[in-house]
Formats: sequence, C-alpha cells, structure tokens
Amino acid sequence: MRHTLPLTPQFYVTAPQPCPYLEGRMERKLFTALQGDNAARLNDSLSGQGFRRSQNVLYRPSCADCAACLSARIDVSAFRPSKSQRRIVKRNDHVTRRATSPWATEDQYDLFRRYLDSRHSDGGMADMDVFEFAAMIEETPIRSRVVEYVDTQTKSLIGVCLTDVLGDGVSMVYSFYTPDRPRDGLGNYIILDHIEIARAAGLPYVYLGYWVPGSPKMGYKAKFSGLEVYMGGGWQKMRDPDAFKPDQHPLSTDPIAEQVANISLPDIARSDRG
Repeated sequence: MRHTLPLTPQFYVTAPQPCPYLEGRMERKLFTALQGDNAARLNDSLSGQGFRRSQNVLYRPSCADCAACLSARIDVSAFRPSKSQRRIVKRNDHVTRRATSPWATEDQYDLFRRYLDSRHSDGGMADMDVFEFAAMIEETPIRSRVVEYVDTQTKSLIGVCLTDVLGDGVSMVYSFYTPDRPRDGLGNYIILDHIEIARAAGLPYVYLGYWVPGSPKMGYKAKFSGLEVYMGGGWQKMRDPDAFKPDQHPLSTDPIAEQVANISLPDIARSDRG
C-alpha cells in the first residue's frame, strides 16, 4: 500500500509560549506534518514560504499580534564576504569538513551538550537527552546530511550542522560548535562553508532560519551580504538591517484561516499520477 500525504495537508497551531527573542511576548506556531512519498515536494514548497523543518514537522511563527520573526536566506550569487568573514575563513584553514548520513554519535552529543551549557543553558533544548538528540538528527523524511567540522591538528570534532538538501538550496536546520574557541568565529565559519557547499552544488540559496530585527541573538545573520527575508508573502532583499523594526502591531498578523488559505501547495495529486 502506497503511503502518501493527504491531498490537502492539515495545518495546526501551537499553544502560546513565552517568546525566546522578544521579552514579554508570546510565541505561537503554525505547523503541519511532513511525511509520506511527497515529503520532499512539500518541504521544498513550504521552505520557500518561510517554513522550517523540525524532525517530521514543518512550522513557521504565527503569533497573534506580532510578525517580528522573518525567515532568512542567503542568495549565493549575491554574497560577497566582508573583511572580517575572510579573516574567519583564514583563521579556520586547519578545519576540514566531512558530510555523513543523518546518524547521531556520542561525539556529536558531547559537543552539543557543551555548546548548550555554554551558550543556551536556559533555552528550550537545555534538557534534551541523548535520545531526544538522536531523534532530532535521525528523524528526517527528506534528504538530509550531518556536516561535521574537524580540527586537523587535534583530530577533534569542533562543529556540526544538520543540513537539509532542498530543490533550490541547503537549509541549516541546526548547528552547534565548541564554545572553547570564541575568537575563531565557528558559527559564522559554518555558514560561510555552507555557502561554498551550495555554490559547488549549483544551488542558489542557503536557508538560515529566522531573523528578528533588534534581537542580539540574531544579529550575526544580518552581517551576511545577499541576505533575503520572507515578509508580505514574498522574499525581499535585505538592504539596511537597521531599517527593519520588529512588527508588533496588533493587526500585523492575518487570521489563521487566511494564512492557511494563502499557502501555496505543490500539485501532489499530479505527482502521484505521474
């Protein structure tokens, strides 16, 4: 028996929770299941409309009175490294990349725990155990890779990125790295390397997740040239990050029914017949 997605995926809304980016705000997400033979087509389509993947779910922020979280991606053809980014690449010339299937390892989890304890000890992932970590890495219905970064001098694992391969780019689902080398800029280096991965594969975009104007946690994303953000139903070039303000107007978000009605879905029925 063929297991396919229903012709019209079902969308749901999470209960409000405290926003990790804007103090005093409540966060809500619109989400749908990602499963079946057409999972890759649905993922490609919704990723292009501001959604992100977490295991077998696609989601995007849908807060009742706030539209501050903007999906961000880098246009590889428009990217030009800054002087500081070129220095980061040079500083990490002893780092090598290796891509593997999405399997979790003890070394990855050890690095993940050190990263969280140092950078995000009060975040939503702080209590994630080894089994939950393995699920995050391994539960993927689409083409995913674990990109590892190894110090060739010490032979130690210093960075990891769970990466999805989309029809038009690579999506950095989650990355983490050793907190012991802040001067090396490993977080930025992993993004810079993914730009090279996309360029070598002939893919036009690197999807970075969400950017929030004015959020210190997100400021590094705006430093990449060629950045685009998804707002108003389409992708817009980032010209001046300081010109973007968090949209917290009570009418900034359309009702859920209108949001769902405006989502463009792939022609799954046609793909099944083909």
